[in-house]
Amino acid sequence: MTVLAKLPAVIDGLVDGEYVVDDDPARLDLDVIHGFLRTSYWSPNVPRDVVERAIANSVSVGLYAPDDRQVGFARLVTDRATFAWLADVFVLESERGRGLGRFLVSSTLAHPDLTAVRRVMLATADAHDLYRSYGFADLEVPSRYLAVVRTPADLYGPLPPEPNR
Repeated sequence: MTVLAKLPAVIDGLVDGEYVVDDDPARLDLDVIHGFLRTSYWSPNVPRDVVERAIANSVSVGLYAPDDRQVGFARLVTDRATFAWLADVFVLESERGRGLGRFLVSSTLAHPDLTAVRRVMLATADAHDLYRSYGFADLEVPSRYLAVVRTPADLYGPLPPEPNR
């Protein structure tokens, strides 16, 4: 497994340890990953076993804070030869606003398993400008691409109601 990148953690102008992106599956915190994904817009209510299978069959990377807590995640669904799909990219809300999303994406796209891949794709509802800065572009001929879509609600059921606060 590979430490892909390190970034100094600057807090109040002082370097305090470093954030790390690596692809060690043993280091991934499934509670953090599932906890985020089950409430995300792209995989609401996703079961834990589905997340486990997805991670096991992908190149998965974690983003870790200086205290070793996992604070972000990204996953590449790939044949490691010609194609990859970048998925499930997130940084926990408490860690946002520090450039960690950019750090995570750039480190993930620099993964050694992607060196010969011709096409990397993704889908996003709200981060188009971020991904365009890494060379992602709208499909040239969108009509060439087709998809079978099963909604999370159809697969996993509706989200439970929010508890009263």
